[in-house]
Amino acid sequence: MLERPAAGERAVIVQLDFGQKDLEDQLEEVRLLAESAGATICSEVGGRRHSPDPATFAGKGKVHEIGTAIAAADADLVIFNHELSPAQERNLERALQCRVIDRTSLILDIFALRAQSAEGKLQVELAQLEHLSTRLVRGWTHLERQRGGIGLRGPGETQLETDRRLLGNRVKTLKERLSRLSRQRGVQRRARARGDVLNVSLVGYTNAGKSTLFNTLTHAGVYAADQLFATLDTTSRKLWVEGAGNIVISDTVGFIRDLPHSLVAAFHATLEATAQADLLLHVVDSANHARDEQMAEVNKVLEEIGAHAVPQVVVWNKIDLTDAAPGVERDDYDRIARVRVSARSGEGLELLRSALAEYALEKAEERQQGRTAAAENAGLH
Repeated sequence: MLERPAAGERAVIVQLDFGQKDLEDQLEEVRLLAESAGATICSEVGGRRHSPDPATFAGKGKVHEIGTAIAAADADLVIFNHELSPAQERNLERALQCRVIDRTSLILDIFALRAQSAEGKLQVELAQLEHLSTRLVRGWTHLERQRGGIGLRGPGETQLETDRRLLGNRVKTLKERLSRLSRQRGVQRRARARGDVLNVSLVGYTNAGKSTLFNTLTHAGVYAADQLFATLDTTSRKLWVEGAGNIVISDTVGFIRDLPHSLVAAFHATLEATAQADLLLHVVDSANHARDEQMAEVNKVLEEIGAHAVPQVVVWNKIDLTDAAPGVERDDYDRIARVRVSARSGEGLELLRSALAEYALEKAEERQQGRTAAAENAGLH
């Protein structure tokens, strides 16, 4: 038997093949997610299926194989890199006698580890509670009956009903608090918008290098690490750009494929800053062979939060790993579409600053034209 590590739960990863093209990428991603959550991966189980089994997702034979892997590795946890229904999760735990979580639960757990600000913690708790609300029956079936006995005689509710009611109350409280914070953010954003400052938001797939780029540009000292979801809390800094003055640049949470809807909803207040930016810098890990799929996933989330219409400049990052030269590519309208840089080495960052200056001057010109038109209209009345 393998020696148990001093820290970190031992996990068996399950990744089934339903005909996906990027199966190996998905497997590598769930390994990174599990390690980011502090797990030690001790075994991996795969297999092909035409469709998920309604009862256990994996099917009877595969569940037996997973059970064998758990016993052989003395595992504490099974991680499915898929979305499980509450019933499937419950049936798997009964069959395997081991804790089972799906991809959504794993991502929520990492967010809980990373959240630093009061708002970030509220957002993560809300997402976790809304996910948990569908899974309250897990392991609590012995509480379905009426509570009884000395000190346990209640008001006629089962324990499960009590917990559902308390959870509902907590969700309502969290939503109210986040709504107040969202209104405060809105006031701050409107004040910034009146200040004629270009508002830029960094977006991209998790671990694309957004925080490294943010730190290199602004010297902000934001936590940056080679791990998934290193940044959760939005940080904004002023950046002086030669020829255009100050702009405001914000670092935001990274996106990932199949980002849980409960997280997108809970982080709506944070992500609003992205939707209301003047310009998005879409940071791409150019050294990753799955970069095109990652860009598509980011754009999918941007559409979900109402930011798909915000102008984008693609920042082709990590050129130090690909031997590509720094450079700028323009679209058919002669607007900057892509800048090739290395946030780590600093190559190409002057080109990026020039691109930001170009957009800032364009915005200032549009504002001036708007004011002139408004003054002329006022003079006509």
